[in-house]
Amino acid sequence: MPVLPSTRQLWLLYAIILLDVIAGAAIGPVMPEFVRELPEPQLWLSIGTGVFLGVQLFSAPLLGRLSDGYGRRPILIVSAVGTLLANLLLLPVRAGLYFVNRASDGLTNGMYATVRSAITDISPPERLFKNLGVEGAIISLGFVLGPMAAGVLLTTLHVPPTQQAAYVVGLAVVLATLNIGLSLWLPETHQQRNGVRGAELRTELALAVNPLTLWARLHAKDAANPGIRRIVLTQVALTLSTGYYFYFVPFMSLGELRMDARSISYFFMFFGVLSIGLNYVFYTYFADRINQRRAIVWLAALGTPVLAGYGFVGASRTALFGLVFLDCLTLSLIQGLLEGLLARRTTEADRGEIFGLNQAFQGLASFTSTLVFGALSVLDLRLPWVWFTLCLAAVAWLARNRETAEQAP
Repeated sequence: MPVLPSTRQLWLLYAIILLDVIAGAAIGPVMPEFVRELPEPQLWLSIGTGVFLGVQLFSAPLLGRLSDGYGRRPILIVSAVGTLLANLLLLPVRAGLYFVNRASDGLTNGMYATVRSAITDISPPERLFKNLGVEGAIISLGFVLGPMAAGVLLTTLHVPPTQQAAYVVGLAVVLATLNIGLSLWLPETHQQRNGVRGAELRTELALAVNPLTLWARLHAKDAANPGIRRIVLTQVALTLSTGYYFYFVPFMSLGELRMDARSISYFFMFFGVLSIGLNYVFYTYFADRINQRRAIVWLAALGTPVLAGYGFVGASRTALFGLVFLDCLTLSLIQGLLEGLLARRTTEADRGEIFGLNQAFQGLASFTSTLVFGALSVLDLRLPWVWFTLCLAAVAWLARNRETAEQAP
């Protein structure tokens, strides 16, 4: 049984997530500057995002397995150091360094599987959904504070447009350095560590670099604990649809909206503040009192026309902000519900591995979605919204299909 959560451990984990998301979100609005001089910049921006997410296909299960063997704290420290080094690669502002950064930063971004494992380690059953829901709210807060910090920095210092990217990257470097200190300060949350022997590590590395083994490993976990595979597949469909988070920047900067870095920052601030409030209320007062699977079905079904609507905003920022409001009321609430359902099916012995496998499949889904919306955006910047809409409809179908199967005699 999980022990009562340590306030210090829990809030340190939230702080680590917050700083990491702030650093990544702050850089987001200036990313187009790295590829603006390349032909078809929206395609290269999408490819960079795909590389960042795709390498998690093998890094996330590996880091999750290592966190089961050696503890959560060492993995978080290594990840924080990796993020710092990756951010340093963005100085100076060069397209080539942008792609190297995307690959290197993706290698250590598997830390989120470790963070969710650590939160689950210290959360009793009655607080699990709430604590993971707060994690989702913290991530939303990071998406607010990142662009806000970048906007304040650029405005206060009156940074000329040609130097804005370098200044924002410098901010991310400072935040990544602070995160190393927080990771060093974090007490260990996983007490049943047994290490990973050399032969086991080599086997794990071989499995990690071979994505064909992912399905077999997931199947094995599902055989021991039926239901895990369906939750992961639903998460994959959701990740395919939420690729629009990464598509927002090229869509808003290169499409009819023609939004600059400062306007994009304000947009994400609005999106984040709204998401924080709604996530906090939902997971604090409602998530534990409802049928979570049925809620996923309804939230996905109601969110499907919202995603379709983004493709019709044209140059109207009013329509864009109105759709974001509906977005936060529907599909933005799904992620925490799926994480809670999955966390309930993990054990102390394999929690990191299961979360790692889940994040690996999410990385594969993100990579696939990025390639699809990148290719579609070359034809028409509105076409990717058709893809995102269909994927969210699949979330409703998968969750509904599982609910029907569970009710069958």
